[in-house]
Amino acid sequence: MTPDADVLVVGGGPVGLAAAVEARLAGLTALVVEPRRPPVDKACGEGLMPQAVGALDRLGVRPPGHPLAGIAYVRDALRAEHRFAGDPGRGVRRTVLHGELDRRATELAVARHPAKVVDVEQDRAGVTARCTDGREVRGRWLLGCDGLHSAVRRLTGLEAPPPRRRVRRFGVRRHYRVTPWTDLVEVHWGRRTEAYVTPVGPDLVGVALLGPSPIDVDDELAAMPRLAEHLEGAPVEAADRGAGPLRQRTRARACDRVLLVGDASGYVDALTGEGLRLGFAQARAAITHLDDPDGYERAWSAATRDYRLLTSALVAAATSPLRGALVPAAVRLPPVFAAAVERLAR
Repeated sequence: MTPDADVLVVGGGPVGLAAAVEARLAGLTALVVEPRRPPVDKACGEGLMPQAVGALDRLGVRPPGHPLAGIAYVRDALRAEHRFAGDPGRGVRRTVLHGELDRRATELAVARHPAKVVDVEQDRAGVTARCTDGREVRGRWLLGCDGLHSAVRRLTGLEAPPPRRRVRRFGVRRHYRVTPWTDLVEVHWGRRTEAYVTPVGPDLVGVALLGPSPIDVDDELAAMPRLAEHLEGAPVEAADRGAGPLRQRTRARACDRVLLVGDASGYVDALTGEGLRLGFAQARAAITHLDDPDGYERAWSAATRDYRLLTSALVAAATSPLRGALVPAAVRLPPVFAAAVERLAR
């Protein structure tokens, strides 16, 4: 069967489109299999760390947004903040980011097929994906970029069972039409949830709440008085969007000619806001290691090591009796907090 493209990309979100752009820049043809038409909105913190901004710039993608100078942890009257030592990050609406990546992919002649993948078969020469419309598409390699609930991960046997007795965390995002009051990402720590607050435009702020289900946005925000004061009377922009459970585990990230990229490759939590930075780094590594699955595993581990260690530690503390001590500890130990923030910025 003649390949439809060198690289099949299953999932046309930001990471999938970035992977397709990487393929084209490497001189390969790419076909994105995605049923939804861009731009697609989803629950997302919408904060790009400085390294993610740099990765997009290298791809020729420069989405407009709001500069992000650093990160602050807030609980009641306590506040610990650190400004990035280097270039700023950027708060960008998910739909704006997706639209700009789609424009770049179109500019580079990335092919599209509007369907879902329901089966994956691979042989020594390539990978065939059967779609919901009955069509089969084939590539020399396949990248599973289809998110938290990845069909590719499940179909290829790369999914690992969820951990036992672990609190399942979810996310809900809401936008408020209000002028940003800071150029920092603020993480407000409530009794059971965190509010990840990101300015994404001159009059728009995103609030992503993370925690155990159910999450009642109004009740949670009312219990965060410093944040509630800023949002009082501000109109809500569009409907809330949710995602989860956030924790996803994989046995491995590669299976012969199939590589998992982004959230599909495994996910700890959104607390540190690094999902897109990691996804873009993995997209680049996947194209570099198409013929070397072991090399991709090593690159994936190196790119995610700090994220996995730091995020796992924070989530463990956030779901334990130590939760209330996190912000006071950040206030008392500013060098430690600053070092953690700079690790996110790299």
